[in-house]
Amino acid sequence: MVEDVRLGAVSVDCPDPAALGEFYKSVLSLEVMFSTEDFLALQWTGVLLTFQRVADHQRPTWPDGTVPKQLHLELAVSDLDGQETRILALGATKAELQPNPDHWRVLIDPAGHPFCITNLIPT
Repeated sequence: MVEDVRLGAVSVDCPDPAALGEFYKSVLSLEVMFSTEDFLALQWTGVLLTFQRVADHQRPTWPDGTVPKQLHLELAVSDLDGQETRILALGATKAELQPNPDHWRVLIDPAGHPFCITNLIPT
């Protein structure tokens, strides 16, 4: 039955789970639920955000797609400029391509995954 199925986790491949987990822990103000050398789980609202070590992880090459994105998170924010500044200070970089900068900002996490912050999704 559909009622018995829900999203339990979103998992992110990366070269260093502790480092990338710490980045998203700071961005989203989450708590570490479980951690090993090769895996880290953050407790999110009703779902886990996990990071697992991949030995030969290749950084995505968005937007050209030579190496696919592998993951894309959309993070809802109320203050687009303020959150962009805060997240960049935590270690993200800003993508050169910004298709709709008034409502979405494309940022790149420390492992190379593009993600967006947007003011179009209610917070």
